[in-house]
Amino acid sequence: MRSAGASGRRAAARAGPAPPPPPPRAAVRLRGSRAPGAGREGGSERSGKRGRPRGSVGRRRARGAAAAAALNPPGRSQHCGAPALLPGRGGPPAAPSPSAAGLGAPRRRPASPPRGGGGEGATMPNFCAAPNCTRKSTQSDLAFFRFPRDPARCQKWVENCRRADLEDKTPDQLNKHYRLCAKHFEASMICRSSPYRTILRDNAVPTIFDLTSHLNNPHSRHRKRIKELSEDEIRSLKERKTDEAHPEQEPAHPETNHSGASAAGPEGGGAGRRPPAEEPAPLTQEEQENKDYLKSLFEILILMGRQNIPLDGPEADEVPEGLFAPDNFQALLECRINAGDEVLRRRFEATAVNALFCSRAQQRQMLEICESCVREETLREVRDAHFFSLVTDEAVEVAGEEQLPVLVRFVDEAHNLREEFLGFLPYEADAELLAVQFHATVTEKWGLNMEYCRGQAYAVSGGLSAKMKLVATRLLEKYPQAVCTLCSAWALNVWLAKSVPVAGVAVALGTMEEVCAFFRQAPPLLLELDGVIAVLFQSSEEKGRQLRELCRSRWTGRHDAFEVAVDLLQAYVLCLDGIAGGGDGGEGGEGPARRSGAVIGRAVLLAGALADFDFIVTVVVLKNVLSFTRAFGKNLQGQTADVFFAASSLTAVLHSLNEVLENIEVYHEFWFEEATALAAKLAVPLGLPGRCGRARRGRPEAELTPESFYKEALSLPTVEHVVQELKDVFSERHLRALKCLSLVPSVMGQLKFNTAEEQHADLYRGDLPNPDTLAAELHCWRIKWKHRGKDIELPGTVRDALHLPDIKFFPNVYALLKVLCILPLMRVEPERGAGGRRRLRAYLRHTLTAQRCGSMALLNINLDIKHDLDLMVDTYIKLYPAKAEGSEGPEGLLPPADPQPPERA
Repeated sequence: MRSAGASGRRAAARAGPAPPPPPPRAAVRLRGSRAPGAGREGGSERSGKRGRPRGSVGRRRARGAAAAAALNPPGRSQHCGAPALLPGRGGPPAAPSPSAAGLGAPRRRPASPPRGGGGEGATMPNFCAAPNCTRKSTQSDLAFFRFPRDPARCQKWVENCRRADLEDKTPDQLNKHYRLCAKHFEASMICRSSPYRTILRDNAVPTIFDLTSHLNNPHSRHRKRIKELSEDEIRSLKERKTDEAHPEQEPAHPETNHSGASAAGPEGGGAGRRPPAEEPAPLTQEEQENKDYLKSLFEILILMGRQNIPLDGPEADEVPEGLFAPDNFQALLECRINAGDEVLRRRFEATAVNALFCSRAQQRQMLEICESCVREETLREVRDAHFFSLVTDEAVEVAGEEQLPVLVRFVDEAHNLREEFLGFLPYEADAELLAVQFHATVTEKWGLNMEYCRGQAYAVSGGLSAKMKLVATRLLEKYPQAVCTLCSAWALNVWLAKSVPVAGVAVALGTMEEVCAFFRQAPPLLLELDGVIAVLFQSSEEKGRQLRELCRSRWTGRHDAFEVAVDLLQAYVLCLDGIAGGGDGGEGGEGPARRSGAVIGRAVLLAGALADFDFIVTVVVLKNVLSFTRAFGKNLQGQTADVFFAASSLTAVLHSLNEVLENIEVYHEFWFEEATALAAKLAVPLGLPGRCGRARRGRPEAELTPESFYKEALSLPTVEHVVQELKDVFSERHLRALKCLSLVPSVMGQLKFNTAEEQHADLYRGDLPNPDTLAAELHCWRIKWKHRGKDIELPGTVRDALHLPDIKFFPNVYALLKVLCILPLMRVEPERGAGGRRRLRAYLRHTLTAQRCGSMALLNINLDIKHDLDLMVDTYIKLYPAKAEGSEGPEGLLPPADPQPPERA
């Protein structure tokens, strides 16, 4: 029996060249290679009767590899007549040519590169598709990016590549089979969110290409066919490359450049060369020293901002007579000079003895530039995210003025919800003027496009609440998509109580916060309070234990804050009376001799404020009125499913409050009896508040009783205000937005996947990339989770859904989830996105009111942002050119000292 190998060799001898005829080098054949049709894919080789023995598979693969090496030896590039390109090497996988098949080239399975474009593929490397670029992922740590699917952007990429063979490819083909390495993109186009992730910006276009190096060897053949360039284009590219390679030689030989330009082309005059004005002139030694000097000043300011060091030093009356104590900025300058900063030393030696080294005016100007640069880094991320929400926090005193902190919410590139501090907004007494200034600051000064604002919230109290409500109304009139919602940083009951337009309510809230802070700041006092609670709650030890734990927390911000206040009122009053009267302090507490007069005096004031009938009635009424919204508000700050179902329970809450409003006499009678009983325990007499007597002075009206007075002045306005606020905040648009939370798979599961998101998603139809396919996409989204595997858990939050690996396959769902995530009502993860608000509160808590500065606050709160010192220096020189050009005083580039420096920075 003749072997299959002998028959294969005779078949190869009889076989002629396969049509069409291959290129000359394709005819080169190794000894022992088979003819076309007799390779691995031939029918005879695959039959069971005439096939080769299994032991010859290795020899057959070796001969195929040797034949492929003969066709494409190392160092020679493939051409259009060579075998088909492999995936990821600048061309799509194609059927093997007859010559390659005849030589038994091994068949390779196309390797699918990893998602995201960067890194090394699972089985094959990525090759750059740019002309004259031979980089691949196995030889460098460069990131490789797919061609975009967007037709417009993909067309720009192809045009810049100048490859003729890519012009007839579709965007899907280019996205699937072609890559460009990071060397062809400017640094501003690349985002490095982490050391393990490199992505492109949405508008990134490659602009760095080598289109002329192949012209040095015109006889070489290139696998990547470059589109023919005109003579002017070739000349311009070559000259630009020469200029970039030898920039320092041009100023040294101006006559050579001039003569070369005259012979550059037939037209004369150096056609194609860039004009000299486009090339930045080299800096002189004096200019470079001035830039280095300004950079040192900016470094000191940034250090002071990050470490929260005030600019001003000790006051003049605090320094002993005859001594000079510089401010903190001047002291750090001298410390840096002594540490070896030669630039600062030379500038200091050149200044006059009695001149300011850096004036207060210049400090203010440099701080403004630092503030704008730091804010711009945050705003750049906000613009990349497109959609955002604005949150206004409680008014604070900064630099002697009342100002409003403004924070922005957005979803970053890592799909994390973040809340960052943008700056302070000056407070205006007139509400209409405040609305105008708020809009102008956000749009004109900060450069945010309010068309992309999808939510707004104001976490303020007192009279400012009504003014911010008007601001939100004016913004909503201009931008209907900017839905006004509750802020997740505040509990609903606390927010409602702080906005009640009753003077006694604001006083009661302030007293509660002072008492809570008084005991939390002194652990020995907490031990005394624990002893009092243990005595009062002997019959209910579990409740006593819970109250002792609450005393060590900020219970004034809880949903049940007024219930806790009523339960702890007797314990607080007895403990404060003991501190004020000089008690023994209890076990482990401070004795009367060890307490300071300030502690005793404050205890006396707080005890008097708590043992007041007006305070008792106010707390009891707030507890009973807000008990109807307690569960509703708690669900709003719960999980995503709780928020969704809370939107459906608002109708029941309003119905209950309206019933209370209709029968206010009956409800107020019960509330007043409860307040009277609590006052009797504390031996507090009934009576009218002092403000009532002053208001009725000179009015011959009938005598008011405490019960009727508090009904008209407290109970009725409180219930009416709560009902109106719930209607205003939870508008129809707001409720429709919350109904869209049924997109979250866990909510779908609780609804048995019987949801109708299409009815509510029309609210954001203009924000969807493909609104026409929304219904079909939502159907696929429901089917995906309804028929999931048993071991797959449903994502429970919007953030979990955004982090799904296949979320980009549902573009409309992805866009809706991003918009829903930034609503101010949605909870921010403390460890991931609430850093801005947390650092803002820390700055306000640890900084004295007289030392607060808006610019320094922004540097301290956004301490994780990288600072571009060169950009700051260039910005300063551009903004103050007169001071940077002709100054010959002791400060060189710097402005002269102000005779009366301003106090604000």
